[in-house]
Amino acid sequence: MDVLSRPADEFENDQTLEAMWAMKAFEHAEIYFNILCSVDPRLLKLTPVDDTIYKIFREEFPTLDVRIINEDELKCTKGKAKWRPFCERFKKVVEDYSYGTLLRADASKDYTQENSMLVTRIQFYAIELARNREGINDDIRWKFRPKPEESKTKDA
Repeated sequence: MDVLSRPADEFENDQTLEAMWAMKAFEHAEIYFNILCSVDPRLLKLTPVDDTIYKIFREEFPTLDVRIINEDELKCTKGKAKWRPFCERFKKVVEDYSYGTLLRADASKDYTQENSMLVTRIQFYAIELARNREGINDDIRWKFRPKPEESKTKDA
């Protein structure tokens, strides 16, 4: 009997695996945000097929305001039904398309517990490509720029 056809309640969550996944998702989020703070987001290339992802995303979600993503709308039955075919289009095109990835709900803010949600990697790419190309992430560089350290020595 194939193990994947067995009932889910026969399996326990492996907390070590969950912790490793959470660390990887956080590292990805941290790296991405540091890049946003360092370069012009309009110049970022996230995948080899950015143009295709963005084009199809805007064809299928023309009115989705990517400034603030409502997690309930994204993950409700209707939202999942709309996103599922979009995501599946990239199954063989985008590596790790279904990996859990952290997304900022409000594009004007940093990753925090309150401002982060779990989405698939292709949803992250679609939304962040739109934010980058439509100028929504432009202010991140200035808003979260590292502050210069004050001189540690004082004139006598």
